[in-house]
Amino acid sequence: MITIEEVKTPRQIRQFINFPLKLYKGNPYFVPPLYGDEKAMFKPDYHYRVTCDYVCYNAYRDGKMVGRIQGILQKASNEKRNEKRVRFTRFDSINDQAVADALFDAVEKWALSQGMDTVVGPLGFSDLEREGLLIDGFEQLSTFEEQYNFPYYQDLISARGYTKEVGWTESMIMPPEEDDGTLEKMKDFLLKRYDLHFGTARNINEWIRKYKDQFFDIMDRTYAGIYGTVPFTDGMKKSLISSFKLVIDLDHVAVILDKNEKVVCFGLCFPSIAKAVQKCKGHLTPLGIIRLLWTIKHPEIIDLCLVGVDAEYTNRGISAIISAELLKMLKDPSIKYAETNLNLETNYQIQNQWKRFKEIKHKRRIAVLKKLA
Repeated sequence: MITIEEVKTPRQIRQFINFPLKLYKGNPYFVPPLYGDEKAMFKPDYHYRVTCDYVCYNAYRDGKMVGRIQGILQKASNEKRNEKRVRFTRFDSINDQAVADALFDAVEKWALSQGMDTVVGPLGFSDLEREGLLIDGFEQLSTFEEQYNFPYYQDLISARGYTKEVGWTESMIMPPEEDDGTLEKMKDFLLKRYDLHFGTARNINEWIRKYKDQFFDIMDRTYAGIYGTVPFTDGMKKSLISSFKLVIDLDHVAVILDKNEKVVCFGLCFPSIAKAVQKCKGHLTPLGIIRLLWTIKHPEIIDLCLVGVDAEYTNRGISAIISAELLKMLKDPSIKYAETNLNLETNYQIQNQWKRFKEIKHKRRIAVLKKLA
């Protein structure tokens, strides 16, 4: 018999957080989130509580945990898009339809109790969280920013009546077979034509202090129409800055300014910390921190995370400057390739940007939707 329990007690919280580690034990492609980040969402002052209501469930069979799921009522997203949706995320289950049915039944009933008419996912509190159901690329290492799932998840979810709403691709990016210097020439031309220059900083703390306000402003405007995004709150900004300080290296960021020192474009890449997090199982022990810091200073893979362009420069080809800087990074012999993370299939601007490089699309994801009423 399967029983569903709402996660409330310290024991249930530990089980909820640790279940994926047990389910994916020995899997070479799964990368866990940081334990501290997951535990934080159960605290009363968690920053997403400002805009969200949420619930977590554990599934048990004969006293043994066999699955979990989270439902999120993202009120800011619903208000922005005039929708009545609940998001599901952190769904993990053994390969058993009865377990999946029980978990989704709990979330769907909770959605109805909140006056909602649709469930969609996998989507987190915002697009800064892990999202998307992996449907292709199961034998590829996840990035730290992604979630991994077994192939059977798609069958379990489809059987509940969920169908695709949007899709994403992910790519490995490498230098082109032949580089004739076109990107570098375009970069120099665009910088001169629009009287632009690169922003500088002595360290990451100074970089954040100088550019964070304009960075978040451009982020809000650049990503306003992108699927699943929500406006930044002060808590979200604080959390993101904290993450930046942990993983960003100045060698992998670029900010472009106009003659008045206004930010018009930025690009952020993170050294891949996937393998370091794998080894410490998401726990930042002293040894885990040492591994993390070493990986950040000696990356073999770069994760492409955020690119933003001021609306005034959207159609002026400014992203070519960021592409030229990326190409420069990839020419470092210690770097094997860059990972794009999730790019919407319909975001043709970003999809076309990778045509300047050698690209291998190696993963695909979807978000699925079910109407309840």
